[in-house]
Amino acid sequence: MYGGPLLNSWLDRELRLAGRLALADGRVVLADTGPLLRLPQLAIHLDRGVNNGLALDKQVETQPVWGLGDASEADILAELASSADVSAAEIRGYDVVVADAARGAVFGKDRAFFASGRLDDLASVHAGVVALAAHEAKAGSPIAVLAAFDHEELGSASRSGAAGPFLEDVLERLYAALGADSSARRQAYASSWCLSSDVGHSVHPNYAAKHDPVVQPVLGSGPILKLNANQRYATDAVGTASWRTWCERAGVVTQEFVSNNSVPCGSTIGPITATRLGIRTVDVGIPILSMHSARELAGVSDLHDLARTAQSFFAG
Repeated sequence: MYGGPLLNSWLDRELRLAGRLALADGRVVLADTGPLLRLPQLAIHLDRGVNNGLALDKQVETQPVWGLGDASEADILAELASSADVSAAEIRGYDVVVADAARGAVFGKDRAFFASGRLDDLASVHAGVVALAAHEAKAGSPIAVLAAFDHEELGSASRSGAAGPFLEDVLERLYAALGADSSARRQAYASSWCLSSDVGHSVHPNYAAKHDPVVQPVLGSGPILKLNANQRYATDAVGTASWRTWCERAGVVTQEFVSNNSVPCGSTIGPITATRLGIRTVDVGIPILSMHSARELAGVSDLHDLARTAQSFFAG
């Protein structure tokens, strides 16, 4: 089981298998079965106390059903192979996960809400891709780079995680191709900025006491600036000022986020990047509800505003 999911949110919804398959000929192909599995909840008649608290055993009680008949004849790899239009005999390895099969949805009064799986943190990836695609580089302007990493939910310590060498290696190769020596590269790092974007908590209307009593970001009121005295986020005063400038230039209103001191927050890849490379880093994102649910909830306008601010950031 990956990371820290809200297990109950995976119950009674159609699920799919999705990921990548490594084939015998060296190719890597994507696979997506579409709706295939379901994790049925035990009926209330068999668990009369369920509404007083549901606790699922991660091993025993999270086994989905996906077919009928003799289990020895079941071939999940054949399902994956069929979805990728390859033969099951070609599969030599796979990175496959269970994912919600429902499409994202815009809903609510004035269509203000967007619900989808994996908003944490595809919301930031989307904003970065939109901003980079719209970026118009000028001669002599800073080089805009978008970096997206795996494994943030479990510490980022992997080859493709933020604590790994990938970003530093790419930047080093870029500077080498431009003819920069070691001193020039270090100066470039020192004069650069990193906008580390990850979702944060919107105030939950039913659990307001879990949040800071004064600083209370809300869905649909703009992207958030993350602040933490213990450097769980990398934002400092200079970064705060810069973030506000980028937002103003984009015509975007921003909110601050701090955690309730009695409910410690998690961290992001921002401090990791700042520590590894020495690049000034600002931790930002959008506020969401239902974080780590199978289906998370965001404000539609926040998604657009984050992309607009990212474009302002890329402009230099």
